[in-house]
Amino acid sequence: MNSRIFAAIIAVIAWLGLAVQFAASFVTLGSVIATLWVMLLYFTIIANLAVAVVFTGTALGSSRLASPFLLAGTTIAVLLVGIVYNVLLQGMIELSGGAKLADRLNHSVTPVTVSLFWLFAAEKGHLHWRDPLRWALLPLAYFAYGITRGATEGQYPYPFMNLARLGWPQTLVNAAVMAACFLAVGFAMVWLDRRLGRRHGLPN
Repeated sequence: MNSRIFAAIIAVIAWLGLAVQFAASFVTLGSVIATLWVMLLYFTIIANLAVAVVFTGTALGSSRLASPFLLAGTTIAVLLVGIVYNVLLQGMIELSGGAKLADRLNHSVTPVTVSLFWLFAAEKGHLHWRDPLRWALLPLAYFAYGITRGATEGQYPYPFMNLARLGWPQTLVNAAVMAACFLAVGFAMVWLDRRLGRRHGLPN
C-alpha cells in the first residue's frame, strides 16, 4: 500500500475517533466549549489529536509533519496510550454507544495502525539517540498540565495523577515512571530505526 494512502486511512480513523468522542461527550455536557475543554484534559485525546494532524499532513505530502522525529514521537505517545489503557484502565468505567466506539478507536485501533505504519511505511535510519530525551518532555509537560487542572477544577484525568489522593511523593514517582517509559520505548525505537536503516543501506 502506498504510504500516503496508509497515512490518510490512519488520519481518517483518528479524526473519526475524536469526532465520535466529541459527539458522545456533547450529549452530556451540552456545550461545544465545555466539551472541548473536558476532552483536552486527557492525554488520550491529545495523543490522538497529534496523530490526526501529523498523519493528515503526511497524507498531504507535508515534509515537516512527516519528519521521522514527529512520526516516531507521535507513534510512541499513542502506543503508550493504548498500552496504559488496556493494561491499567480498561473496564474502570462502563461505556456504551458512541463512547464505547470512541474508546475502541482511540485506545486500540489508532495505536495499532500507527505502530504498523511506523514499522512498515515510515522512513528509517534518521532518528538520533538524543530524540528520546525530547520525546519525554511531552509526558512531563502533560503531567504538570493535568495536575494543575486537577488541582484547580477538582477533577484529575487519571487515578495515577490524583494529587489530592496520592500526595506529592507518589505523584512525582508516577510522573518519573511515565517519563521513564517514554525514554525506554524511545531508545528502543531509535535502536530499531537504526538497525532497519542499515538494512536499507542508510547512514546513521
